[in-house]
Amino acid sequence: MNRRRFLASSATAALTLGALRSALFAAAEKAGRPPRILLRSSWQSVNIGDIGHTPGALSLLWKHFPECEITLWPGELGHGSRELLTKAYPRLKIVEGSLDADGKPKSPALAQAWAEADLYLSGSGSGFPAANHAVAFQKATGKPVGVFGVSNDPISGMGKTRDPEGGTLKSLRERALALPPTHLSADLRFIMDRAAFFFCRDTITRDYLKAQGVKSPIVEFGPDAQLGMHLRDDAKGLAYLKSAGLEEGKFICVIPRLRYTPYYKIRNTKPTADDTIKDAINNRTTKQDHDKLRELIVAYVRATGNKVMACAEMTYQVQMAKDELVDPLPADVKKNVVWRDTYWLPDEAASIYARAQAVISVECHSPLIALHNGTPTFYVRQPTDTCKGQMYRDIGADDWFFEIDETSGAQLWSRLEVIHKNPAAARAKVKSIMATVEARQKRMVDAVRAVVKTG
Repeated sequence: MNRRRFLASSATAALTLGALRSALFAAAEKAGRPPRILLRSSWQSVNIGDIGHTPGALSLLWKHFPECEITLWPGELGHGSRELLTKAYPRLKIVEGSLDADGKPKSPALAQAWAEADLYLSGSGSGFPAANHAVAFQKATGKPVGVFGVSNDPISGMGKTRDPEGGTLKSLRERALALPPTHLSADLRFIMDRAAFFFCRDTITRDYLKAQGVKSPIVEFGPDAQLGMHLRDDAKGLAYLKSAGLEEGKFICVIPRLRYTPYYKIRNTKPTADDTIKDAINNRTTKQDHDKLRELIVAYVRATGNKVMACAEMTYQVQMAKDELVDPLPADVKKNVVWRDTYWLPDEAASIYARAQAVISVECHSPLIALHNGTPTFYVRQPTDTCKGQMYRDIGADDWFFEIDETSGAQLWSRLEVIHKNPAAARAKVKSIMATVEARQKRMVDAVRAVVKTG
């Protein structure tokens, strides 16, 4: 009996020593190489905001954590976005692939990236994009998962418990906080509870998740990664301005938007019942929304003699800018309006926004590009565009944030006129906003560094 006990305890000791040796070997191996981050981002390329999330995250990570190694696991890299990234970030590795029915990588390259990563980092987006992939990674590897600035709106959109008409941010906050503490889905709760950190790009999301009792040790506001994008294509931007007759500081950019993006048209798929509801909302509201923008354009051109550039953030808005913003204008104003008739990448947009007097957008991300480049900007929010617009209030841009159903064209012009009369004060305000943003960005990357360094 004593001999058996001795052998059993010896075997246990051997196993413990073996595990310890393995752990020490793994730690030594890790100490001899750069910390590795697997960035899940680049959700689509038909929107320069979704393209810009990735360079924004890369710029921030390598600014504050330069020794890290980053592998991008993209959703889609079309419209020149792959070339944009590989040219701007030669250190970046890209791995592609999907998961099988068991949640395991189908490609050897993706499996290797999972095995080598010290952290799975989910990039900015609406509704925690590819949350199921974060769940699969965590279950398969046991390694940490972190979230880098997402919105999770439990009210807006389609579905049994949702409101397709959306609402003001005040309404969305009230309704989100009134939900029962068991509202969050099981999969989201699983990964949010286990997330090493969860940065919400708006405080409505943050407060909703806290009310739901999410157990991640860090549930904080962390703005959209787009605000970190430093890329600019000045060669293209300056050439376009010259060809269009636009003079620095003497034009504004105006970006339109439907209340719902018609993805079935973009992807050439059959419309669903939800698409029919969305189309009806778009048909009912498009004219009234863009009447206000045209009123602003008319007032600006007639008061200043300056020009306007009507442009797009998404592919479908190229033609929409002409149809809804340019064509209905009176002749005396239309001659001062330039229609950008092609889609672009965020680095060229950044170059042009940097030289505009202001950027006026019904889309959410062009104003973020403008702010990073020092330009005053308005975000004119539609009630269907989720709670992400709260971010503008969270970073101190309240004076330049508008709920479209509570705003007139005259009100937009009165606020723009202030910028026109005192551009220096407006640009100083942008600097103040960006100081708030940069402090939060550093906090976000510090959280990444802490997790990767400690495991």
